[in-house]
Amino acid sequence: MWWFFRIISSSLFLLTIVLSIPISFDVGGRDSGLAYSLSLFIFYLLYSSVKLATPENSRIRWIVNLLQSSQWIVIPVLLIWSLHNFAVDANSTDWVSRTISGISSHKHTTWFDWFFGNGGLIESVTLGSWDKTLRYSSPVFQLAEGFCTLLVIQAAGQISRWLVNRGRSDTWVLILLILSASIIASAVYFLWRVALFPSISNIDATLIGVTVTSAVFLCAIGILTGRGNPVESSLLFAYVVLCVYQIFTDYVQSPEAQAVAAAEAANQPEFPPLPPIIMASYSTLVHLFNLLPSAVYSSFGFLHAAFQTIAPSVMISLVYRLIVFYCATRIIPAVRESGARALMQEPSLDDSDDANRLLGYLSFFSPSILISVYTSLLLQHFSASDGEEGWTLRHGDAGGNTWRWVNVAATMSLYAIELYLGSDDADGGLVSHWKTD
Repeated sequence: MWWFFRIISSSLFLLTIVLSIPISFDVGGRDSGLAYSLSLFIFYLLYSSVKLATPENSRIRWIVNLLQSSQWIVIPVLLIWSLHNFAVDANSTDWVSRTISGISSHKHTTWFDWFFGNGGLIESVTLGSWDKTLRYSSPVFQLAEGFCTLLVIQAAGQISRWLVNRGRSDTWVLILLILSASIIASAVYFLWRVALFPSISNIDATLIGVTVTSAVFLCAIGILTGRGNPVESSLLFAYVVLCVYQIFTDYVQSPEAQAVAAAEAANQPEFPPLPPIIMASYSTLVHLFNLLPSAVYSSFGFLHAAFQTIAPSVMISLVYRLIVFYCATRIIPAVRESGARALMQEPSLDDSDDANRLLGYLSFFSPSILISVYTSLLLQHFSASDGEEGWTLRHGDAGGNTWRWVNVAATMSLYAIELYLGSDDADGGLVSHWKTD
């Protein structure tokens, strides 16, 4: 039963982080968001370090429980503190210029205030260093995403082999072929969408052609040699298409597409969108919602406004990276050691495999990694202007397209090396210890 409460607690933590960090950026500006994310990063780094250093039967284990219980108070306190002390627009200039101009503009009466006061040297250098660290870490996060995706693809391929070899192979072969075909068809559809983008140049088209051709060649080689399978090939092709799609779009309609959609909607006759019986049930449901307290409406309005501050590409990239990082740090080591029964167990540091032990260490610091990855994604879309809006998290230049191409090339290269060094034994590897009788 405790696993259910753990899932609820983790979901609430994730929702709190996902909503509070963009709120700090949207309301207080760049410095406010950086200060809030840095304070959260330090708090959870301290919490993870204490949890890692104290065994479960230790006398000072209560410190871990205290920090875990206090996070629901610490998060809003840090948010209010950052908005109160840093709610100014820092623009998008270099942090060194902001530091010099910020120090010279403040009238500090003592050397202590000049170093440690509001707008002092320590504050400016700390926020600037955190900003630069997140920006330089973006390529690392991008390459780590590709590496973890490749681990997930290989694990999925090994599990599909085990399903086929454990009995009722014809049924599983049919199911896995249908699944692989559906994944490939969906990827081809989005690849067709990319081909229709007006912003693609001749060089972009050449890169897309070379990338897709290489992916198809690798997938075919893996299936024909027996060192891969349709599941691995379909997932690899889908990931390549996902990376290409993210390079050329921000998951929002262009102004031309919005104008065409508005014109088509204006020309449509005013018919009910659903049958009358469904519309009547919908009206009844709306009437029941009207009986709820006004606080419920305010809560839904707040959640809607908070999610509106986040660019769609940020949410999609964050969700995808959370999934592949979680699979790399929890599911794959568990499956390698003791099968599917270990999926709900906590990661262990007493592992004989060095790679699994490293993943176990990383899983302890997953909250801090989540905060840094999410803040890095938000900074890619932060932009400041002189208009009424001031700054926003939805129109910034995401950039990083070069590293996305590098990530695609590195992922396919690693998969090619795996095919070259791999064996033809479909029953060995990741799940060879599972019984198939």
